[in-house]
Amino acid sequence: MKINRFALTLVVLFLTVGTVVNAQCKSFAKKTCLPELGSYTHDGNYHATILSEGEEAELYKTFFSDMEYRMSVCSDENLPPVEFLVLDADRNILYSSKENNNTRTWDFKLQSSQQLRIVLKIPSGQNSGVPPQGCVSVMFGFRIKS
Repeated sequence: MKINRFALTLVVLFLTVGTVVNAQCKSFAKKTCLPELGSYTHDGNYHATILSEGEEAELYKTFFSDMEYRMSVCSDENLPPVEFLVLDADRNILYSSKENNNTRTWDFKLQSSQQLRIVLKIPSGQNSGVPPQGCVSVMFGFRIKS
């Protein structure tokens, strides 16, 4: 019976810590990334996670024609610049931040509505110890083409 209580306590602890970390990451996204959308209307979603050096995350998002979009990627200061790629359904690279001086924002319009794949990567550093980790957020804003 003691083992079951211990296991249950560990599960509750991990769930609680995960919720607190996600809440802190969402707060980071609101404070740091949201202002970078500028005059674009935020789509209402906060895409944020904790990543370490050498890790990747990806997300799929549908974008519509006749709209102008801004994508903004932000990360904690202790992380190296986040590299991000935007790919279409055929895996063609539409945008690479690495090829554009590690920019944090990308403004774009699409000819037709489509689902895009966004890949976020924290480059590996030269750390021999524990790699740094921190919040990484990607936010999207839009406006109707005039």
